[in-house]
Amino acid sequence: MGLYPTRLSYETGVNRNLIQEKGMRIFFERQKYLIDYTLATLLRRKTRNLGLLLVYTLLVFLFSAVLLISEGLRREAVLLLQDAPAVIVQKLVAGRHDLLPADWLGSLQRIRGVSSVQGRLWGYYYDPTIKANYTLMAAPNRGLAADEILIGATLARVRQIGTGDYLSLRMATGQPLPLKITGVLDSASELLSADLLLLSNAGYRQLFQLPPNVFTDAVLTVRNPREAPTVARKIALALPSSRPILRTEILRTYDAIFNWREGMIFVALGGSLLAFIILAWDKAAGLSAEEKREIGILKAIGWETSDILIMKLWEGTLLSLTAFLGGYVLAYWQTFHGGAQLFTPVLKGWAVLYPDFQLTPVINLQQVLVLLAITVLPYIAAILIPSWRAAISDPDAIMRG
Repeated sequence: MGLYPTRLSYETGVNRNLIQEKGMRIFFERQKYLIDYTLATLLRRKTRNLGLLLVYTLLVFLFSAVLLISEGLRREAVLLLQDAPAVIVQKLVAGRHDLLPADWLGSLQRIRGVSSVQGRLWGYYYDPTIKANYTLMAAPNRGLAADEILIGATLARVRQIGTGDYLSLRMATGQPLPLKITGVLDSASELLSADLLLLSNAGYRQLFQLPPNVFTDAVLTVRNPREAPTVARKIALALPSSRPILRTEILRTYDAIFNWREGMIFVALGGSLLAFIILAWDKAAGLSAEEKREIGILKAIGWETSDILIMKLWEGTLLSLTAFLGGYVLAYWQTFHGGAQLFTPVLKGWAVLYPDFQLTPVINLQQVLVLLAITVLPYIAAILIPSWRAAISDPDAIMRG
């Protein structure tokens, strides 16, 4: 007698599990039949749905390409600036950048928290031959002679010059300064060195006719990176005419620039987004007479309102997700394997010397979810709302129109 309740509870649990398994099997079979019917419905209107799918895919492709390119460039900038100086110090005169006296280096070295100070020489040079600005920098650690120079891979490609050739630059006095090219900078760093020219200290000062006791700015190494803002405040107090620039400020500036350019492209694509909104609104405004008649027939033969809504949900999900995945995959391939030629000239920002480099694949999950919510959810809602209105109406009235 004591085992009977235990056996009864065991049999009850087994029966409950069997019922649940049967219910799940029925549910999945029902969804399979609904998906089959939805696919057949989409194929019956294949011309209309194919046109809609192409427009939908193109819209997702355009917005995905902008997001992927800007995120890839933003990541490249962050990686490149990881090795940037913790603090850069410039001298200001009347609010403008001026040459920094060499005796400032000793004053900066004496500030507590600074481990090393180095003066830099860099500037810009306009080349009327290709109508482009070069970035010139003195690189004393490269072992260059006064008449030698290193050039970026983009400049070498545009000017069709290389190692052993001569590049003539015009000095501040107006006289030409021929410089022998001893090497081309690695193409792997082309994003950073597209328009870069490296000279010796002597060559740089000769080109711009600078005295030996001045620098363009100074770079500081801080013992504790977290104390960089404190060091910057000390510099501003010790040298009132100085402007300390933190690495974090440079990163924020780059991020703001990419956000601004990204926003400008989105504004330009506003017409495409408006067209999509009109399309979704037209879909939500009502079903065609053929679609209403079909819903009425399904209601008349025994379909429940929930069945019709699930069928329409599958229709919207299949169409929108296919467009989203197709557009996003195309944008991913175009960005990371196709050269990213669509929006890169706007986002890179170079006027003439466009660097040739491969972006590292990167996907921001938050951006994907936002893009998914903007493009997929409104379309599904635009399908469900009019379908629900037709499904709760009288079947005979719907079929009669």
